[in-house]
Amino acid sequence: MSSVSQSPRGWTRGQVALAFLVLSAAIACGLAVYSSASSLTGLSRAAFSVLFLPLLLSLVLSFLLDPLVNQMERLFTRTGSIFIVYILTLGLFLLAALWLTPHWQEFWSNMRTDFPRYTAQMIETLKSLMTGLHERFPLIESYAFPTKVRIWAEQLMAAILAQTPHSAMKVGGLMVIVPLFTFFFLRDGRKIMRSCVALAPNRHFEMIRDLSYLISRQLAHFIRGRIIEAIIIGLVITLGLSLTDIRYAPMLGIFAGVTNLIPYIGPIIGMIPGILIAFVDLGAGGQFWWIVILYILIAQVLIDNFILIPVLISRVSNLHPLLVFFAIIVGGKLYGIIGMIIGVPIVSIVKITLLEIRAYRRTFRLPETALESDRPH
Repeated sequence: MSSVSQSPRGWTRGQVALAFLVLSAAIACGLAVYSSASSLTGLSRAAFSVLFLPLLLSLVLSFLLDPLVNQMERLFTRTGSIFIVYILTLGLFLLAALWLTPHWQEFWSNMRTDFPRYTAQMIETLKSLMTGLHERFPLIESYAFPTKVRIWAEQLMAAILAQTPHSAMKVGGLMVIVPLFTFFFLRDGRKIMRSCVALAPNRHFEMIRDLSYLISRQLAHFIRGRIIEAIIIGLVITLGLSLTDIRYAPMLGIFAGVTNLIPYIGPIIGMIPGILIAFVDLGAGGQFWWIVILYILIAQVLIDNFILIPVLISRVSNLHPLLVFFAIIVGGKLYGIIGMIIGVPIVSIVKITLLEIRAYRRTFRLPETALESDRPH
C-alpha cells in the first residue's frame, strides 16, 4: 500500500495545497486587475471631463483661424503666421473687452436691483392671466403657478451669483489652456492627421484619407457658418434694440447671438429676456411691439431662416429635421448645452462616414466578395 495519504478525489495533500495556492493567486490577481481597471476608468473619465471643453474650444478656434494663418503663410513661416494671427486676435479681444467692460459692470450692478422688479412684474402679470384662466377652468385653481415662477426665478438668480466667481476661475484657466492647444493644432494639425491616416491598412487607405478630408471640410464650414450666423444675429439684435429706450441693449444682443448657436430652442431662449425687460420698462406700446418684431420677424424669420441658414448652414449639414432633433435631444442629455451645440455636426460626420463607406463598397468591391459573385451557381 502506498504511504502517501490521498484526498477523497484522488489528489495528494501536496496537489490540494498547490491548487489552493494557485486558485488564491488567481483570485487575488483578478481583484487587482479589476480594481486597477476601475481606477483607470475613473481617471480616464475625469481627464476627459476636464479636457473636453478646452479641446473643443481649441478645435473651434483652429478651424476659425486656419484660413487666416494660411494666407499669412504666403509671406511668413507657419509658426510666424500663427503668432501674427494671435497678436491680431488678441488686439481684437482687447478692444472688445474695453468696449464691453463698462456695459458688463453696469449690467451686473443694475441687475441686482432690477431683477426683483422684473420678477415681481412678471408674477403680477401671471396672476392676472391665472385669474382669467381660473374663471374659465376651475380645475387649475389649485396650481400655484406664479409662486412656482417666483421661487424658480430666485433660485436662478442665486445660482448665477454663486457660480460667477467659479465661472471666472474656469474662464481664466481656459484663457491659458485654449491658446496653447490651438497653437499646436494650427501648427501640427496636418501632421497629426497624416500620421493618423497612415495607420490605416493599405486596402482602406484611400477611403480613410477621403473621409478625413471630407470630415475636416465639413467641420470647418459648419463651425465658421455657425459663428458667422451668431455674430450677425447678435449685431442685428443690438442695433435694433439701440433704436429704442430699452436698457442692456449690448448685453441682450450678445446673449441672443450666443444662444442662437443652440439649434431650434436657442433663439427662443435668446428673445425671452429682451421681451420681458421691454414689457416691464416700456409697457405694451409701440417700442415693445417693435422689439417683438425685431426678435421674431426680422432676426429669426427674415435674416436667419431666409438668408443665413440657406447660405451658411443648410448646404453643409444637409440633415433631415428628425435627425437634427435626435442629435439635439441626445447631445443635451449627455453633455447639456454643449452637447446640444455639437450634436448636429457629430451626426453629420456619422452620416458622411456611412455614405462614404457605402460608396467605396459599391465602387471597389472586396476581393473575396468579387470572387463569390463570379462563382457559378
